[in-house]
Amino acid sequence: MRNGGDVVVETLAALGVSHVFGIPGQHALGLFDAIRRSDLRFVSSRVENNSAFEADGYSRATGEVGVLFLSTGPGALTALGALQEAYASAVPLLVITSQVPRAGLGQRKGMLHQLDDQQRSALNVTKSTAVVRQAAEIPSLLADAWSLARSAPAGPTWVEIPQDVLLEPTHVPPVTSTNTSVAQRIPRAELVTEAAGLLSGAAHPVILAGGGVRRSPGAAEALVALAEKLDAPVVSTVGGKGAISFDHPLSAASWIEDRHTTDLLECADVLLAVGTSFGEVTSNYFTFTPRGTVIQIDAQARVLESNHPGLGIHADAAAALQALATAVSPGTRDGAAIAADLRKAVQQRLSEQSLDLEMELMGDLRAAVPPSTHTFWDMTIAGYWAWSAWDPRDGGFHSAQGAGGLGFAYPAALGAALGSGTRTVAVSGDGGAMYSIAELATARQHDADVTWLIVDDGGYGILREYMTDTFGQATATELSRPDFVALAESFGIPAVLATPETVGALVADTFTRPGPAVVVLPALLRMFATT
Repeated sequence: MRNGGDVVVETLAALGVSHVFGIPGQHALGLFDAIRRSDLRFVSSRVENNSAFEADGYSRATGEVGVLFLSTGPGALTALGALQEAYASAVPLLVITSQVPRAGLGQRKGMLHQLDDQQRSALNVTKSTAVVRQAAEIPSLLADAWSLARSAPAGPTWVEIPQDVLLEPTHVPPVTSTNTSVAQRIPRAELVTEAAGLLSGAAHPVILAGGGVRRSPGAAEALVALAEKLDAPVVSTVGGKGAISFDHPLSAASWIEDRHTTDLLECADVLLAVGTSFGEVTSNYFTFTPRGTVIQIDAQARVLESNHPGLGIHADAAAALQALATAVSPGTRDGAAIAADLRKAVQQRLSEQSLDLEMELMGDLRAAVPPSTHTFWDMTIAGYWAWSAWDPRDGGFHSAQGAGGLGFAYPAALGAALGSGTRTVAVSGDGGAMYSIAELATARQHDADVTWLIVDDGGYGILREYMTDTFGQATATELSRPDFVALAESFGIPAVLATPETVGALVADTFTRPGPAVVVLPALLRMFATT
C-alpha cells in the first residue's frame, strides 16, 4: 500500500527534484522508506546543520531548490543555524520535517522529540511554515512551498508532516503533476522613468551590484549592458561577486572593506544599488554615508531604505536592470578610468602593509583552482581576504557572510559537488573545520569530488585579531585541535600537509584525481588595514 511518504516523494519527483539531503529519524521513517521506492538520490550527512548547509551549497551551484528532510525536535532544531544563512542569503530550500502524530500536536503527552510548537521555532529563518493534516494536502502544500522558495527574494520554506500521516495508507492517486507559480517582481513604470532620468543626468554615477544580481537569471547581462550604456564603474559586494567579470574595464572589483571603495560609493552623485541592503560588510561596517542620490532596487520590500533614504524600487534585479538599460540615455563618463584608479589605489595600500604571505596565498590558490570552480569560504581570515581579493572568474563564489555562522564551507561544497558533478573547493580555519569534521564520512560515503583546504592557525584567528586590537589581548580563542591529516586519512580520504610555498601545487594536484581530498596549511594570517 502507498502511504503519505510516497505522496511526498512522488510530489518531489513531479517538481523535478533529484537530490534530497538529511538524516533519518524515528518520526520521519515513512519518508525514508518511500525514497527507497523512488529515483531520488538521498545524501545522508552526519549532523542536521550540515545537512542544511549541503542543501544550501547544492542550490547555489545548481540553481535548483535544495530539499532537506529533517526529523522531529532535536533534528529540526539542530538545522536552524544553517537555515539562517540560507534565509539571509536568499537561497531557495524546501525543508520537510516530520512531526509527532496528530494527536500530540500542541499537547504535552511526553512523546519522544515532542516540542510545544515546532513550527514556531522555524519562523525566524524561513519564508513560510505549514503543517500537513491529511495526505491529500501534501502535493499542494509542497508545490506552494517550492514556488515560494523560488520566488524573489528566494529563501527556505518549511513544511511539517506528522508521523501518522506519513505512515498511513492513502487513497491519494499517484502524483504525476504539480501546480506551481513563481512570483515575478516587475518594477513600476514611473519608478523606472524616475530612476532612468536620475542616472542619465548624473555626472558621476556608480553601480553597486549585490547578491540579488547574481541570483536573478539574466540580471548579470543586464547589469553589464546598463553599466556600459552609462559608462559607470561597478563595485561588487561580497554576495555580488561574479555579477560583472573582474576583467571588464568597468569593474571596480569587490574591495568592499577598503576605504577607497567606500569613498567611491560616497562620492557618486547617483548611486544605483541593486540586490543589496547596504549591510554591515557592504557599508564598511556602517561607515558609508552617501552624499548623492541613492536608487535602491530589491526584491524584498523591507530592504528598501532600511539603511539609507533614496528612491526605492521593489523589483527583481533582472527585470529592473533590463528596464533601466533600455530607458537610460548613453553617456561618456570615464567609468573605466575611475575603476582602474580605484583598483590601483587599493593595491598601493596593500603593498605598504607587509602582507606578502596573505597576497601570495590568494594568488597561488587562484592559479591552482580552475576558473569555473565553485569555491566555498568559511568565516575565517582566508575567507575574509577572499571577500575582497578573490576573482571568481567563471565559477561561483560562496561564503557564509549572510549570517556569519561557522562550519558552512565544507558541507556546502560537498552538496555542490554532488549536485553539479564537478569538483568544488572549501576553505576553512581550524576552528570552523571542527564544526564540519563529521562530514568527512559523508564525503567518503558518497565519493564527493571536493577539496578541503584547512588553514590551521591554532584557534579562532579572526576573533583573536579582533580581541587583541580591542583589548590588547585575546581570551578563549586558542584551541586544541586534532592532527587533521591523520584524521582525514582515518576516513580513507587522501590528505597532505602543506607549506605556504607548496599549498598551491598541492591544491592543484587534487584536481587530477576523483574523490575527496584534504590539504592542511599551518599558517598565521593577518587581515589587511582598510585605511
